[in-house]
Amino acid sequence: MLYSPLGSTIATLSWDPTTAIMRAHGETRYFDSLDALIKQAVGTDIPVGALFSWLAGDNVTVAGWSANLSQHAEGKIIARRNDPAPQAELRLVLEK
Repeated sequence: MLYSPLGSTIATLSWDPTTAIMRAHGETRYFDSLDALIKQAVGTDIPVGALFSWLAGDNVTVAGWSANLSQHAEGKIIARRNDPAPQAELRLVLEK
């Protein structure tokens, strides 16, 4: 699920190795990759491979991005893109 900062559901995302699906506003959209789905859902490119590493607690390096995993044990991750512009910040809160 993808939630707004206020906690309302924006979309439901699902994927497998061959397709990615976003369900939002009573519509279902199909994408060729998880990268394409994420770009559409959040409006910018996010390093999806690194995102899964960050979720696992592995602070992998990605050009232009920095991840703060200091609150990973509490289920919180912050990643910032400094390059290329515009800057972006990704805040994740994981439910247990």
